[in-house]
Amino acid sequence: MSELSVNHLLGIKYLNKEDVRLIFETADHFKEVINRPIKKVPSLRDITIANLFFENSTRTKLSFELAEKRLSADVINFSSAQSSVKKGETLIDTVNNILSMKVDMVVMRHPNPGAGVFLSKHVKARIINAGDGAHEHPTQALLDSYSIRERLGEVKGKKVVIVGDILHSRVALSNIFALQLQGAEVMVCGPKTLIPKYINELGVKVETNLRKALNWCDVANMLRIQNERMDISYFPSTREYTQQFGVNKALLDSLDKEITIMHPGPINRGVEITSDVADSKQAIILDQVQNGVAIRMAVIYLLASKIKQ
Repeated sequence: MSELSVNHLLGIKYLNKEDVRLIFETADHFKEVINRPIKKVPSLRDITIANLFFENSTRTKLSFELAEKRLSADVINFSSAQSSVKKGETLIDTVNNILSMKVDMVVMRHPNPGAGVFLSKHVKARIINAGDGAHEHPTQALLDSYSIRERLGEVKGKKVVIVGDILHSRVALSNIFALQLQGAEVMVCGPKTLIPKYINELGVKVETNLRKALNWCDVANMLRIQNERMDISYFPSTREYTQQFGVNKALLDSLDKEITIMHPGPINRGVEITSDVADSKQAIILDQVQNGVAIRMAVIYLLASKIKQ
């Protein structure tokens, strides 16, 4: 198979195993490109991409922008803070105005779950979901799986625990879908108040004891507490959360085996993970960042090739 089964990247749940394999193989090629002295390829010289961020983002936005520029696409950046959205313009009007400038692809982050799906039904451009509320963040899940494949050889059969604020995390949901699609076992770990009720329906294990979870897993993906999405207090204090669910070097060293530590960022050092863990050889956090550019190049390239048909 040399093309994706989908016309947009709206969520991992719309992809099949072959799509993931194709994205990873394409990313392998682009990873080699971004490690060359000249890091650009002329693949998308005739494609224009708009980055629409209705929520704050640093790493994802920079990663997409870099991926687009490495592919030689023309790029427009749109931030809702300085836009007519503040004056009451609707999402479709905003996007249609941008598309009238002959834009081929839209990368969008939006606070409302399903915003990308809604948009894909109303506009002509290819849509890439860069995060929709607490719903999905497909490119993050792809780069996480890709990083596991790079470190451990394959994803199939691996045991991955996602630790922290599962309830508010779009990274957790996309990761669960992506890991299960590739045949990994998934566990979530965190305070009961931060584990959603529907989690059992997804076929994942639930553990509230961090040490047990770490002894079970090959990989621990540490999530930050999303204070900006919380309207009530889900646990007594940050200090207490850290004592129960924070990973430090002493805890890692006391385990029966060496596990791999991941983090989608931004890291709250000293809360979910200490600096000596984040900067250790067991952590692949900076590899994830580098792989993010290669994965996003692959997704953009594969979707753009469908525009040209």
